[in-house]
Amino acid sequence: MYNTSFIKKILIAATVVFLYSCDRDFNAIGDELIGDNHFDLTPEKYDVLAYNQEITPIQSNGLAINALGIYDNPVLGTTIGNFVTQVSLSEYAPIIGEGAVIDSVYLSVPYFSHVKSTDAAGKRTYELDSIYGPAAGKFDLSVYESKVLMRSSFFDNGTQLPQLYYTSQNDVDFDGNIGVKLNNSSNKAQNTEFYFDNAEVANKAVDAAGKVTYTKVKPEMRLMLDSKFFKEKILEAPAEKLASAALFQDWFRGLHFKVQRSTAGNANMALIDFAKEGKIVIKYKAKTAITTDPEATTEDKSIEINLTGATASLLQDAKSSAYANAISESNINRTEGDESLYIKGGQGSVAVIELNGFASKLAEIRTKNWLVNEANLVFYIDSDKMAVKDGNGFQADEPKRVYLYDLTNNVPLVDYSDGTTGSLANDPKATKFVFGGLINIDATTKRGNYYKIRITNHIRNLIKDATAENVKLGLVVTEDIGVITSNKLKLKNSVISEAPRGSVMGPLGTILYGGKSSVADNKRLKLEIYYTKPN
Repeated sequence: MYNTSFIKKILIAATVVFLYSCDRDFNAIGDELIGDNHFDLTPEKYDVLAYNQEITPIQSNGLAINALGIYDNPVLGTTIGNFVTQVSLSEYAPIIGEGAVIDSVYLSVPYFSHVKSTDAAGKRTYELDSIYGPAAGKFDLSVYESKVLMRSSFFDNGTQLPQLYYTSQNDVDFDGNIGVKLNNSSNKAQNTEFYFDNAEVANKAVDAAGKVTYTKVKPEMRLMLDSKFFKEKILEAPAEKLASAALFQDWFRGLHFKVQRSTAGNANMALIDFAKEGKIVIKYKAKTAITTDPEATTEDKSIEINLTGATASLLQDAKSSAYANAISESNINRTEGDESLYIKGGQGSVAVIELNGFASKLAEIRTKNWLVNEANLVFYIDSDKMAVKDGNGFQADEPKRVYLYDLTNNVPLVDYSDGTTGSLANDPKATKFVFGGLINIDATTKRGNYYKIRITNHIRNLIKDATAENVKLGLVVTEDIGVITSNKLKLKNSVISEAPRGSVMGPLGTILYGGKSSVADNKRLKLEIYYTKPN
């Protein structure tokens, strides 16, 4: 009897707790609640105000990857990417040796690539990644000694501030401060008709016995450089100039990669990590000890100069008339929104998103105790405008990903931390796939349909917290969803003062349908929310 009564009491208490917990879940306004038979799943759509905003000259130092080349976008215009970097010795205070004679000097910078196939003999065929424009594109590449002393910081009235370099600093600051041209080979493929070669590169090595061996390495930029310059600059330099990083960087300040259009045909552009493995290798022979004996033995020696230190991407844009008009301050409609949203990387543009339609319904949603299951913004691509081809039949490359962020505070949205690990289909750029922003590809046309971004938790927070600010959102193209730091604009404006660094890295752009009422309903930008509603 006692045991039966006790069990009944426990069951009653558990039932009360369970019902109380359900009641508490029910009243957690905005929270997720799915699968209960007493609720119906109903989609709601809200108007969105969206308009264009130009990104004027923007900070371009500190980028993980940099654009080099010429990208002719038939929709948005032409982008020219130049690059400046400091250099550093791999080992300071090197022992040069006596009577040094240079064998060769070359620059090597690996490309992003992957193995496409391997034949029976083990020969690998590579495909280059992050190449924009015609695969066989060529341009005139010049590598100069840079005479700009790039600093990491400066002092203003006794306060130390970071030194920023901007996309627009081509003309005076860098172009006007260059030394001799270093890639002066007679091989046009290394200068006036440069192209991004996808072939393996053979490294030659000679051992003490004179045996020659070759080692194949993945595709890279390989340029022969001026031996006379490096003999004077490095091998014959005063010893103190090579003794420390500070002294060396003042002595040899860096390299300036400058591109121009070639007469050889269409150009293209690549994204490159210059600092990761980029280097200059000086191979020479020298006597191991000071001696006047002309017959003294020499040995093979080498010195490496790494492409590390301060950098700057120097970008020049010639926008198409349609693009320039769309982002012109006089044409932006911040009241009704813009029909077309132009977003582009580099010194490009961002779309500003305001959830005013949803905000006007917040009080009603709270009163009705609607619970958010999922909330999305779907940005449809204007496939007609993006289908434009140039005279050679080339279409604009489409960005693989866009990034939505809190533009008011220049920080990620709460949904950015979506809890996922890894990436989709072994694509390193497809991480955070629940948060979204990945392009959806049409199976027939092989071109993009839309970008979908999940902002469920952001919407829940606005419902649950009446004091939460309904911030402006920014949409940009991103080269790397993992890079969320913002770079400063050279000149702030009333809408933006910064833009995500991941956007500055790449040159691509696209045209999306906006939320203006004149846009067809099936393509119009709207906030879509799936609620669970109590009966």
